[in-house]
Amino acid sequence: MFNPSQEEVRRFFCGAYAKSRQGLPMEALETIAAGWIDQHPEYHADLADADAAVTRIYDGQDGRENPFLHLSMHLSISEQSSIDQPRGIRQAVELLAARRGSLLEAHHEAMECMGRMMWEAQRAGRPPDGDAYVECVQRKATR
Repeated sequence: MFNPSQEEVRRFFCGAYAKSRQGLPMEALETIAAGWIDQHPEYHADLADADAAVTRIYDGQDGRENPFLHLSMHLSISEQSSIDQPRGIRQAVELLAARRGSLLEAHHEAMECMGRMMWEAQRAGRPPDGDAYVECVQRKATR
């Protein structure tokens, strides 16, 4: 299993952003990341300087969310949907996107479910409950 450090994650997104802006060839995952980065122009300044991004602290004190966590969640949901793991997530995200008229908005709502799943797993000291995660996304899709 790939387990990148915080610095590696930040440099990956900054690199994908730089390559995209310069029109350079990208790996498949960089292309997906660049697509989500394009959807979030509010993060472009954070991504423009990799060295500054590596040292910056995103603790919510200034009211800003961590762009690297947010973009990582987009990548996670994209990957989960592409392989339908946990089972049913692809259909749930697709239905949510159709209902909201936006894949971006569907991802943002799915992130709430993912965050809840991770928080509950950490709090209880157990593995994440994929079924509960999918059910949460499905509920949002049917509201």
